[in-house]
Formats: sequence, structure tokens, C-alpha cells
Amino acid sequence: MEPVRILYRDEAMAVCVKPQGAASQADGAGSMPALLEAALGVEQVWPVHRLDQAAGGVMVYGLTARAAAALSRAVQAGQLEKTYLALVRGTPDPAAGTWEDLLYHDQRRNKTFVVTRQRKGVKAARLAYRVLASDGEQSLVEVRLFTGRTHQIRVQFASRRHPLTGDGRYGGGKAPNLGLWSWRLTVPHPDTGAAMTFTCPPPAQQPWNTGISAEFLQKRG
Repeated sequence: MEPVRILYRDEAMAVCVKPQGAASQADGAGSMPALLEAALGVEQVWPVHRLDQAAGGVMVYGLTARAAAALSRAVQAGQLEKTYLALVRGTPDPAAGTWEDLLYHDQRRNKTFVVTRQRKGVKAARLAYRVLASDGEQSLVEVRLFTGRTHQIRVQFASRRHPLTGDGRYGGGKAPNLGLWSWRLTVPHPDTGAAMTFTCPPPAQQPWNTGISAEFLQKRG
């Protein structure tokens, strides 16, 4: 597992880059809490939000129980602004919009489904997207999450026949890494409430280092 990159740290919180393949909340060697504790030299960090294990990118963790509680309240209030890059099949039409769906996550199968009616376990999901670049076969899409459902981006795009690159679970085929990256995170500081924004582009590895994604990211410098 690659070393954890720290973007920001103070007494209350740490903002880091989760490597693709690391579990964002689970305990044990190789998980983000364990990796972050080792990198920071602290006994405990507190997860306050999730990121799919197959995805990577910017995350925030509390460094005290009090800070974690404040960050968790911000998550519940929708005050964390989470923006992702997704590499998807085809070209979404229109090129920008908002999608709202009802999602059901089957815990036994670890798979989420779009459903048509409310029942136990069904949750509303909402995102906004904007196509940044496309060659017809693939599109690089900026995604803003308003809800944080399990596999939300993956299933909402797959249900519209735009599965993410490398997402075999939802019809996107096989690739070394999933085409999903937490690109930008705005979080209210747990002590001051001041909004702080952190960004990190995806690494120069598949699927980000070829085709339209590589061209777009190179232009951004």
C-alpha cells in the first residue's frame, strides 16, 4: 500500500489522500485509520465519512472525539461539499444535470440497486454532474454529491448505461483501478466553523493517465 499523503493537519482534524484499495473506516492493517495513525504518530483517528474502498482521494478525519462529533454533525447537515471525478462509458446527455433516485443497498451482496418505490431500507439519492471532456467512448465527469449513499455514484451512472471504468460490479468491465476519485472537499473546521477547501488530482496511473482524463488533467497543470 502506498504511503498516505497528508494535505492538512492541526489539533482537531487531518485531511489526507486515501489510496485506492484502502478501506476508509475498517480497522486493521492497511485500513485508512491504521495508515493515518501510523503516518501522524497518534493513537486514534475518528472516521466521519466514507469513501468506497475501490475509490481514492481527499478525506477528512477527526483527531479528537469532540472534533469528530462536530465533523459528523456537519456531514449529517450536508455541510461537507464533496466533488468527484468519474471516468464513465459513453457520454451523458445532457452534458450537465441533476439526478435523483431511490436506492436500496443489499448488504448481503454488497450491491446497490435503483428502485421505484419507498420501502424499508430505501434511501433517496441526489447528485449533480457536468461532463468535462469526452471522446464519445468515454467521458470524464465532475460529480457533486448531495447525499452519501453506498456506491451512489457508481449505481446512478450505471443505471443510465454509463458505468464507471473498471467497475465490474456495475457493468464497467475490468481495469487496474476504479474510475472514481474524490477530487475536492470543502469542510467546516470543527472548532472555528470556517470553510476550508482541499483538492487533489488523481494519480498518474490507470485509468487516469491515458486518453481524455490525462489530456484534461495535463491542461489543468
